[in-house]
Amino acid sequence: MARSIVIVGNGSFADADALVIDSCDLVIRFNDCRSVGDGGKRTDVVAVCNTGRPAAAMIGQPAWRNNSAVKNAGTILCVREGTKFAELKQQLAIQHPSLDDFCDDYTGEFADFALNNGKNFTVIPRRFHDHTDLELRTLTPGSYIVPSSGLITIAYVVGEVAGPDDTVLLSGFSHRGWNGHPFDAERKLVERLIDQGHVRRL
Repeated sequence: MARSIVIVGNGSFADADALVIDSCDLVIRFNDCRSVGDGGKRTDVVAVCNTGRPAAAMIGQPAWRNNSAVKNAGTILCVREGTKFAELKQQLAIQHPSLDDFCDDYTGEFADFALNNGKNFTVIPRRFHDHTDLELRTLTPGSYIVPSSGLITIAYVVGEVAGPDDTVLLSGFSHRGWNGHPFDAERKLVERLIDQGHVRRL
């Protein structure tokens, strides 16, 4: 049976987006689910950045654990695969020494949280990160640190979660933020996926 899947970023939303998002069969949000509100309420999956300071801040704070969207979600999805970031740590120590905790891995803590709260738990396989890197390098002349969690999640949903008859929607993606992500190239890659019919924007 065909499903509607929506991946909800933390950007801005049109007035009608909330109703469409909440009517979808599967709603994926990120980290502290700041998109709840203008971006609807329903949350089935929370995709978390499971390394570095964002991960430490989430998993260590009761506010995240008690967030209503996190509580309602049935699945915790870790975006960053541990072995990939263990390899990156050696490079970053030389190229970006200020990011000394960027690759600290909290996957185990998120797995424990999911287990203790009756949630499913998944880690996106590193092949989606590796393949996304290859595609991004054809679109950007500059260097970057890692793709954004949003882009990795889009690649994973298109490549492994969505069936051939499913519709994958994007909402709240502004492609702006931390300068370690190649957002101009990410926007181009998303537009390519749209042109290919894999996803569409609300």
